[in-house]
Amino acid sequence: MNGLLTNISQLAICPAAGRPGDIGLVTGAALAWNQGRIVWAGPTESMPAQVRGWPAEDAQGALVVPGLIDCHTHLAFAGWRADEFDRRCRGATYQEIAASGGGIMSTVRRTRAASETELHARARGFLESMTDLGITTVECKSGYGLTTEDELKLLRVYRRLREEGPQTVVSTFLGAHVVPPEFQSRRAEYVRLVSEEMVPRLASEQLATFCDVFVEDGAFTPDEARQIFAAAGRHGLRPKLHADQLTDSDGAALAAEVGAVSADHLECVRDAGLAAMAGGGVVAVILPLASTYLQTRPLEARRCFQAGVPVAVATDFNPGTAPSYHLPLALMLACTASRMTPAEALQGATIQAARALGLAEEVGSLESGKRADFVLLDAESVEHWISHFRPNAVRAVFVGGRRIR
Repeated sequence: MNGLLTNISQLAICPAAGRPGDIGLVTGAALAWNQGRIVWAGPTESMPAQVRGWPAEDAQGALVVPGLIDCHTHLAFAGWRADEFDRRCRGATYQEIAASGGGIMSTVRRTRAASETELHARARGFLESMTDLGITTVECKSGYGLTTEDELKLLRVYRRLREEGPQTVVSTFLGAHVVPPEFQSRRAEYVRLVSEEMVPRLASEQLATFCDVFVEDGAFTPDEARQIFAAAGRHGLRPKLHADQLTDSDGAALAAEVGAVSADHLECVRDAGLAAMAGGGVVAVILPLASTYLQTRPLEARRCFQAGVPVAVATDFNPGTAPSYHLPLALMLACTASRMTPAEALQGATIQAARALGLAEEVGSLESGKRADFVLLDAESVEHWISHFRPNAVRAVFVGGRRIR
């Protein structure tokens, strides 16, 4: 089925070859697709003759951007941790809250007690609300089970969401989130459990594309991560890292060493780590909602650009340290806190986020051959959309050329 979108005031193509800030902006544009794939995007006066008679929809002067991509979320979980928000407002640190039994393990306890059906229904609701915001591709991490069966439970939720569609759902295994209490005195045994039991089980069911490890004081060491990534690699899982969030743990350099597709957080990264990432082709994923909720200094994106590292922007949606899936809010904060321009931030949630998921050939820009995922926004420009923050500026959302909102 073919289609045509006309009367677009501004079209942000976000080309894959664009430099930071180059979003391929076209004024007075049209967009054409066939069989769910883009066949042409550009100025209306240059529209090819063969598409002019296709069924058309009037964009009514909307700003049109690629479907947004949230490339770092923890979508399936039980419960919230609002009490920790209050504690942080009173001065408690992430480490203090974790040491008192809160943090990740608080969510693990609740998630272990929840059924797969309950977790699916809750995650489905989140995903639908994210779609309303123009988010058409979502990465989803496990990591709140920390037993083999509970990790598989979370990954099966994601498989079901992926099969239901219409959004693209990318699954990441994060069994190495923290060491659970029952293994605190047996760390090596837990690393073996992750490597020798969890990874083969999930791989046999094809439940994940990536393997993530939280490399940080109080989580996992670089050597433990190497062991887990080696096992994951043998089963076809690509590495990702939670890196250098609370301390400089050499996570960025490790990401380059193991060939990770992305290193996420990076609030405490050193210049040497960024240089290693640039050499290894690793995407930096900044998570401004997390640094805002944790009241920590965010990474300045300009450091990444100067080092030659591409920057993606995501929410880190989770029940405690980033309890919001509002990616447009994260884009505004990427500008005000991490010093990105609005155009750079849009790239961060489109083509660069696609790179952070290994999907840049499929989504993230409105280029010929890619899936026709795009969003119509009630805004005069990208700068207006991101600076004038409001609950939702979305007029319509298309996935594969089909309107879903």
